Amino acid sequence: MKTKLPVLIAFTAFAVLVVGFVLSPIPAARGLVQAARTGDEARLEQLVDFPAFRDSLKQQLGAELSGEVRGKSHGLGGLAAMLAPTLVDGAVDALVTPKTVATIVRTARTPDARSVLRGDGEQAVAADAASAEAKPKSSIKQSYGYRGLNVFAVTLTDTDRPDRHLALLMERRGLIGWKLAGLELTRDRGQ
Repeated sequence: MKTKLPVLIAFTAFAVLVVGFVLSPIPAARGLVQAARTGDEARLEQLVDFPAFRDSLKQQLGAELSGEVRGKSHGLGGLAAMLAPTLVDGAVDALVTPKTVATIVRTARTPDARSVLRGDGEQAVAADAASAEAKPKSSIKQSYGYRGLNVFAVTLTDTDRPDRHLALLMERRGLIGWKLAGLELTRDRGQ
């Protein structure tokens, strides 16, 4: 009987550790959404890996812009497609702030590549923020899921646009720490 007690304690401790490891992104994801809703920029600074998030947004918008340019039938399309990611880089660096991240999370929208290039990405984000304030919070649906051992996705879907979603990609930092490090966009073909 005495030898079973230490084994039971060790097994219980291991089970608690595994459950904590598996469930650790959920409080981080909820904290991120809550900080975005309340506009807590200091908390967002802690929860977002801004260099990684900027790189992810650059890749997403650069790919979107390259696809648009390739679809056009003018002779400079190839050159423009090659330059698209470079054009997006500087604009995204200036655009991504805690306030912008909060708006992206609250609205489940990012500015499109064209508005970022025109330099009115901040206005697009502000317009999204204004429309989000008029809508009930329940209009943005959230779902959670692992994308790998160290990547957890918070998928946001606006009920007004159910065919589009935004996946916030959180990456593990240490054993149970998580930070927002990227995103995945889906846009309907009409945009």
